[in-house]
Amino acid sequence: MASLADIRAKLQAQDKKSSGSSNSGGDNAIFAHWNIPEGTSATLRFLPDADEDNTFFWKERQMIRLQFPGVKGGDENKPVTVQVPCVEMWGDQCPVHAEIRPWFKDPSMEDMGRKYWKKRSYIFQGFVPQSEMQEDSVPENPIRRFVISPQIYKIISSALMDPEFQEIPTDYEAGTDFTIKKSTKGQYADYSTSNWARRERSLDQAERDAIATHGLYNLNDYLPKKPDAEALNAIFEMFEASVDGQLYDPARFATFYRPYGVDAPAQGTAPAPAPAPAAPIAPTAPIAPAPIVEAVPTAPAPVAPVAAPVAPPAAVATPEPAMAMAAAAPEVTTTDAPSAQDILAAIRNRKQ
Repeated sequence: MASLADIRAKLQAQDKKSSGSSNSGGDNAIFAHWNIPEGTSATLRFLPDADEDNTFFWKERQMIRLQFPGVKGGDENKPVTVQVPCVEMWGDQCPVHAEIRPWFKDPSMEDMGRKYWKKRSYIFQGFVPQSEMQEDSVPENPIRRFVISPQIYKIISSALMDPEFQEIPTDYEAGTDFTIKKSTKGQYADYSTSNWARRERSLDQAERDAIATHGLYNLNDYLPKKPDAEALNAIFEMFEASVDGQLYDPARFATFYRPYGVDAPAQGTAPAPAPAPAAPIAPTAPIAPAPIVEAVPTAPAPVAPVAAPVAPPAAVATPEPAMAMAAAAPEVTTTDAPSAQDILAAIRNRKQ
């Protein structure tokens, strides 16, 4: 288990890097804290990751939401969303973000850029000692998984830098509970008053027995599978189709990623080949992070599950409408909002 000093050192390194550089699927192991009644709270006790190489007791998840007006050959008038992994999650260069970063240089393109910007969530595990929410189905294993939004994550991680925190909060003897408190700010749920307990609490015997019986989750199992070159090409082709307002085409994309409710293609059915994306997609290419301005998270409810047939189940939390500016991007002077055709033409010119 990593020490609190290890966690602090890694958090500080991440902060320096950031400031110095410009699917639930019905899995009832996930505790849906976003469904607790307004004005109530739920107390969580986080546990360490089974992966001893993970310094933290959580895993960050980065997903891109691709929206389509309907499904080709299905309901063509019902909008659907497909979630695909952003490979920046693994430190690689994302072809979608390489394309959209320059959009933030043009005010008329900012909204479109936000639409395709990656959404972050954080996977934790632990117990729920107290909750005022009545669940329809409670799993036999009391060790739950939590999909935490950026707003709550910032409260969790920033408090760990407080020197008054003497012990790592996942310690079985001297750990600390965390309380999620739900209120409303405007038309959205607000969790800004969530906080760590002021007193340490030792795990009780029932909690210790549950760990001995069921074991801890390896949080890596609840991240999406890293795309290979073929899947990455498909992601970029889906991005182009989404920008163009095309229908989601299961014949082309369902082998890789699909929206909830769309079946996987029959075995032996090969998808149409996807063209190579404009941006480099080498898995080893390092990211050149652009400065990020984070906005207040929107609705806290999770979005539809990831549709990769090979990805293990995971849930998604509140979208993070983060923005980025690409320092090397050319300045755009147009003031009229470009059409989808204009954007696609620019993308294809870059590819050529």
